[in-house]
Amino acid sequence: MADDPRAPRPSTDEETAPLLQNVSHPDDNHDPQERQPTFIERVAAVVQEPLSPLTKILLVATLLFLLLSSIFIGLFAGAQHKLNSGKGGSTTTVIVTATATTTARATATTTAVATTTVAIPAPAPTTPPEEPVCLSPSCINLASSVLSSLDETQDPCENFYDFASQSSHDIVDTRAHPIPSDKGSFGNFEALAQQNRRLLQQILSEDASARFAATSASDYDQQILKKLRGLYRSCMAEDELNEIGEKPLREMAQKIRDLFRGKTTVVDSLENEEDKERARLTATVAYLHSRAIDALFSYDIDGDVGNDPNLMTLWISQPELGLPSKEYYEEESIVDLYQTVLERLLLTLDEDEEESQAQAIEASKLVVHEERLRVWPPWPWPPWGDDDNGHEEPLNQTERARKYSKEVVTFEKKIANASLDLDVLFQDPIATYNPVSFKNVSEQLPQFDFSTYFSAFAPRSFPSTIVLTSTTYLSSLSSILNETDTATLEAYFITRAGLSYASYLGLDTEAWKATRSLEEVLRGIKKGAVGDRAEYCVARVESAMGFAAGRYFVNETFGGESKEKATKVITGIIEAFKESLQHLDWMDEKSAKAAAEKADAIRVKVGFPVSPDTLNPRSIANYYSRVKVHEDTFFDNMLSARVADEIRRWLKLGKQRDPEEWEMYPSMVNAYFNPPANEIVFPAGILQPPFFSQDWPGYMSYGSFGQIAAHELTHAFDSAGRLYNQQGKLEQWWTNKTSEGFNERQKCIVEQYSNYTIDDGKGGKIHVNGNLTSGENIGDSGIILAYRAWKAQYDSGVENGIEFLLPGLNYTRDQLFFISFARAWAQNIKPESAVARVRTDPHSPNRYRVEGTVSNLPEFAKAFKCSPHAKLNPPQEKRCMFW
Repeated sequence: MADDPRAPRPSTDEETAPLLQNVSHPDDNHDPQERQPTFIERVAAVVQEPLSPLTKILLVATLLFLLLSSIFIGLFAGAQHKLNSGKGGSTTTVIVTATATTTARATATTTAVATTTVAIPAPAPTTPPEEPVCLSPSCINLASSVLSSLDETQDPCENFYDFASQSSHDIVDTRAHPIPSDKGSFGNFEALAQQNRRLLQQILSEDASARFAATSASDYDQQILKKLRGLYRSCMAEDELNEIGEKPLREMAQKIRDLFRGKTTVVDSLENEEDKERARLTATVAYLHSRAIDALFSYDIDGDVGNDPNLMTLWISQPELGLPSKEYYEEESIVDLYQTVLERLLLTLDEDEEESQAQAIEASKLVVHEERLRVWPPWPWPPWGDDDNGHEEPLNQTERARKYSKEVVTFEKKIANASLDLDVLFQDPIATYNPVSFKNVSEQLPQFDFSTYFSAFAPRSFPSTIVLTSTTYLSSLSSILNETDTATLEAYFITRAGLSYASYLGLDTEAWKATRSLEEVLRGIKKGAVGDRAEYCVARVESAMGFAAGRYFVNETFGGESKEKATKVITGIIEAFKESLQHLDWMDEKSAKAAAEKADAIRVKVGFPVSPDTLNPRSIANYYSRVKVHEDTFFDNMLSARVADEIRRWLKLGKQRDPEEWEMYPSMVNAYFNPPANEIVFPAGILQPPFFSQDWPGYMSYGSFGQIAAHELTHAFDSAGRLYNQQGKLEQWWTNKTSEGFNERQKCIVEQYSNYTIDDGKGGKIHVNGNLTSGENIGDSGIILAYRAWKAQYDSGVENGIEFLLPGLNYTRDQLFFISFARAWAQNIKPESAVARVRTDPHSPNRYRVEGTVSNLPEFAKAFKCSPHAKLNPPQEKRCMFW
């Protein structure tokens, strides 16, 4: 083995010599010159001897043993071949003796001893001490997946992400298997979601009724399954969708025109023209918001974190944009494409030519009239003029679509410039908490009738106080509206609907193709590539009725001791966090005590919710009672589900928070921390391999699921979470000294991650936004808490048999802990998707979530015996350490 100081060191008890040798005995009197019988002669003599019964038995036993040994060695031939085929570096041939003992998992205990010669490339793993090895099928599968995920040509102290996660065969092989052509990225998170959806697909299939009869016997289950399967079936009916075409979206677009042009009795009853305009704008926005379409502004119903975190209050914020972030509006090629997409939508959703011509004439007259009022003396003069001077010739449909698509892009760009940067929106809860009175909101946006708007959604819970995420956005929006003509606003509203709902149309429709062309460029998807329709439809059913689908998912996947074992990992990490508080030099005693109290107060939710109650079909049926699913179009069914979601949101206004409510459904591959509720939530969907299994050894469980649990716990004390006390209230509950110490470390991690870059796919580099990602990076630093929690329970784990070794893995448990952490983040991502992620996602790219995290941990460098000069073993003073 090369003497590379960065390479992992083999353990000192590794055997390096043959077990048997020819040894001279001092009492031997044989003449050394005397001829000894040759090996062939000795064998011949033995063969000629008659065999005793005992000898025959021993020979048969020996043959059986050799056969079993051959089978065992064959199981790992592929893995050993990989170890022998590393690129570059010197290799050392060693003799490894492994004593393998199956545990009770395999229902019987057998012991096998095998001696074999293997070639280990540098950098080599540290060989663990000889201990019993688990040989159950689950252990063999887990060991195989770990081995196949490793790229041992990489030095873990230099490129740990590539070393641990760049050939993950357990779910996704990032080297051998390219990203699916219809996706912008693919990794273990995406692959597990795909795996979960395959199970849901079986549940949604009509021929699966017999298999799931045990969980669908009640009348309520029949109601739930009828809706789920009806929604799925309507999505799968591609021929019918293409035959229907754009009709459902056209009808929505016409409804928007009617509202915005005042074709309602309410508007007609108003005498003042200004009141009519306000009523038209309000009615249009309310209609769009009721269908979950952001327009002009967005809203949410959440706790009043500055007063009573459990009192559900109205929040108003900036809207989503047609492009993912502000930066895209500065890229000419993207803007040109986006403008073309909007033009195609406007052409497709335009009204009849004759009616649109008349509307264009009226719109142009209004524009001229408004322009005359802005200048003095009026021009042209005289202001009444001839009819020919009152307006330009109306544009045809194509010209009009091109004109207003450009105007919509300009309008959206103004909104983008008036919006908060995402790092402020995501990371500064103090700056984004601005409670104001209803009167204040109305004064900031006088063109909008908030009284009518609120009455349409919440007539019984009219909000007296509203929380604004920005103190300036509504005022800026008011100025923007004054600069924008009505025809542009109408086009904006129609394109907002088109971008939101075109994906529910048939694939042959122009609206679907237009929006898809934009998605292809923004995510790097192969042009014209369409994925599996069933996978898409299951995902849409999940988004529409996730708690209903989750009921059957949980019944199939989340049994045994999964909930108890996952909860034990979480509570162990909470205890490790509280212990670490006593040793932080930047946190004083008062703040540490308060932090421990907050940790104790965190609500831990695992698996599935009880509101709605996953195990109670009546609760689920009632929750989705407003979702109407018939044999109508998929578009109408999804519209019904989204409207029901918005009604449920508004019904919370003015009420106390439901402490049992979840923001994610059970099959989701995700987890979250909710600051106002002070809760951490782990759906059953993520409690599956490669993140969790109740049969895994402790070091694997804490390295994989433990990192997720620690990440969410640490969010309670990150750059934003630390500003909420244990009741979820936004206030200063740390001392000034402790806050200053935290801020120093936050600055360190912002600078660290701001130095990381990604390739933009065009020969350039884009830096990670350290401010935007600081909260998630601090959350990732919580892996050290999972490590300490694992160490704290190690002795009892050994006694309880959960720290067993896996076959064929010549790594220490500490090394496997970090390998388990890193391999979960295996991912391939296209440059376009990587750019979109850096600009919009508060999480860092996966490579830096691994390497940026472990470079701050001395425990990692110690586990892999990294050189002081290794990239991932910086000097202590350059590490950003929180816990």
